[in-house]
Amino acid sequence: MADNLKSLAKDTAIYGVSSILGRILNWCLTPLHVYIFTNPVEYGMVNQLYGFTAVFMVLLTYGMETGFFRFINSKDQNAGTVYASSMISLGVTSLLFILLSFAFITPISGWLKYTDNPEHILMMFVTVALDAFMCIPFAYLRYKKRPIRFASLKLAFIFLNIGFNLLFLVVCPWLMKTAPALVDWFYSPSFGIGYIFLANLLSTSAVLLLLLPHILEAPFEFDRKLLKKMLMYSFPLLILGIAGVVNQTVSQITYPYLFNSVDEARSQMGIYGACLKITVIITMFTQAFRYAYEPFIFAKNKDKNNEDANKKSYADAMKYFILFSLLVFVGVMYYMDILKYIVSANYIEGVKVVPIAMLGEIFFGIYFNLSVWYKITDNTRYGAYFSVLGCVIQVLMNIVFVPMFGYIASAWATLICNLVVVLLSFLIGQKYYPIRYDMPSISFYFIMAAVFYILGMYVPIENEYLRLGFRTLLLFVMLSFVAKKTLPTFRQKDQ
Repeated sequence: MADNLKSLAKDTAIYGVSSILGRILNWCLTPLHVYIFTNPVEYGMVNQLYGFTAVFMVLLTYGMETGFFRFINSKDQNAGTVYASSMISLGVTSLLFILLSFAFITPISGWLKYTDNPEHILMMFVTVALDAFMCIPFAYLRYKKRPIRFASLKLAFIFLNIGFNLLFLVVCPWLMKTAPALVDWFYSPSFGIGYIFLANLLSTSAVLLLLLPHILEAPFEFDRKLLKKMLMYSFPLLILGIAGVVNQTVSQITYPYLFNSVDEARSQMGIYGACLKITVIITMFTQAFRYAYEPFIFAKNKDKNNEDANKKSYADAMKYFILFSLLVFVGVMYYMDILKYIVSANYIEGVKVVPIAMLGEIFFGIYFNLSVWYKITDNTRYGAYFSVLGCVIQVLMNIVFVPMFGYIASAWATLICNLVVVLLSFLIGQKYYPIRYDMPSISFYFIMAAVFYILGMYVPIENEYLRLGFRTLLLFVMLSFVAKKTLPTFRQKDQ
């Protein structure tokens, strides 16, 4: 069991290279964007389109990534056929989506209240269609236990995206002033935020080319009956995914319809979206864990003879996920005096949402850990029920409270909704697939984090350098205490 957890930790670390380093590098684009586009309305437009493309990403993958892992790990299925059938299915639907986007761009841009630059929408829709298609080749790399190749391709996208952003937003404007003949044949300053979307499209297209050798590994044996089974398994996950992504992008989706002025909606959206970038540290940890955890649970589920050991591994994974998430939370909050400068002066008022949003992300990660019970028992409909309920809570809270309190209401709505689905998933999961989670340790970790948070954030120290020094000392004490408590546990497991 210790070897299994070590393997999970190792894969999480490797996937984390692409996720954590990539997010940190991508994080650097936030100050670039908010310092160049100082009007929150412009950054709000960027957030609006990214919110809607996140929804379309879920629609275009329709739960097939999890379905892929479920069936490719089945002893009754040929791995190559599963790979080919799922990839062909996503390829056809992605191509159809691109064609429909071009055919109906006028009504789509009107519906999104984004009529000034419909070409932005088209670029993002083509990008999301390519991303949806590539999710299966990337999943295949995870199945084949090739985290280094996976990480290198993910990092390639990040570096390309940053490079194109720097080219279009920094280098080209400078050249337009110093040597315009070099760039005026392809660069137009009036295109503005459109270059953010163009950089994303170019980077995604380049990664698709790099993925071609792995795409061609598929035997291209299409099995209609297999695909039907996969779709039946994955459809509840589509509902789950839609509700989940609405939970995460509810501000981008609803704000244009909650304010009398579209510019006010985008300004609120821009401030909120920029400050949420500070929470990316906990988000990327959850994502790295997710990349390793899904193949881990389905691979272990093959061995029906060691179910007790499997459940113990799931419980340990939950405990340590919570521990490290809370350590990240405290660490980020201790250094908010520095991290707040990621956003410019026009956005900085929104940093008050960070602790609320981070707790919401932690509970979302806990919910993902709990989802093991309905995924391996094929009760994925419960995931759909939970996510739809959470979606309803989020949307209603945003509709009611955002017009009164602004973007802070969105942060609270996310936290409350994730807490509700965590409680429901835990209670119902204990009936269908009971797992004895280490509740005393988990409760202790939350209490410990709360104590250190209160000590670090509410002890009045006016001098910023002394305050940071005090918090650094507290963080060192917390880490030392955790190491003393957890390292002996790992040693016992090794023995």
